[in-house]
Amino acid sequence: VSRSPGRGGLVSEPVCVCAACPQREPMNQGAARRRCGGLHLYLRKAAGAAAHLSALAISVYVGVLSRLGTSRFSWHPACMSVAVCFCMTEAILTFSKDSSPFFCCSVTAKVRLHWIMQVLATIIGSIGLVFIVSSKNISESPHLTSWHSILGIGTVIAVGGQLLCGLCLLFPKLINTYSVARLRLYHATCGLLAYLMAVATAMLGLCSDWFKAQVNTVVWYLCVITLLIPALVIMNQVNSGYLSKKKIEV
Repeated sequence: VSRSPGRGGLVSEPVCVCAACPQREPMNQGAARRRCGGLHLYLRKAAGAAAHLSALAISVYVGVLSRLGTSRFSWHPACMSVAVCFCMTEAILTFSKDSSPFFCCSVTAKVRLHWIMQVLATIIGSIGLVFIVSSKNISESPHLTSWHSILGIGTVIAVGGQLLCGLCLLFPKLINTYSVARLRLYHATCGLLAYLMAVATAMLGLCSDWFKAQVNTVVWYLCVITLLIPALVIMNQVNSGYLSKKKIEV
């Protein structure tokens, strides 16, 4: 403990310089918060990079595995993996504050990029849907006989609703809405639900006999992980960006 001189040479109250003293706890806590904040930011950026790599890896792997062009069915997994795992994922990650490759772009530019990726996902996914329906019709196989196909139809409906909601946000004068901010919140939350439905459909696709016959157990679990990583990152992105109390109270 030391005493610092006050005015007129008088000695003021003792000031502790001991690191273990309770008087220094606020300073130590502030430094700890800064260290934790830096670590948290680093982990978010690492998770975002992992999400981008996972989206690209699973899309390329399933595309190669499907042997595109060898049959009508081969177009279905290839198109759906690109539409869901890559296009939809990158469309949402465009707005990420930590891992967006377009972080230097304006909000307007990001919205346009988001729309471009979502339209591509819709077109490519529609091609995959047409080919699987055609393949089943030719082989005279029944439709909607698995959880993968049933959830897939639900996902198509949900994505269609999100496209309409996105149009309303892109052209707000089309509807008489009292709050564009609240509509944006609904679009983000329902869009997250539609994306998770798409990821769940893709995971059910990994459980199909076609996929299991071509991979071993280790590769199968790696594919599941590569689907989960972007989903978890996007869940955190939407939760921190739109589902906080301040955002809900708009």
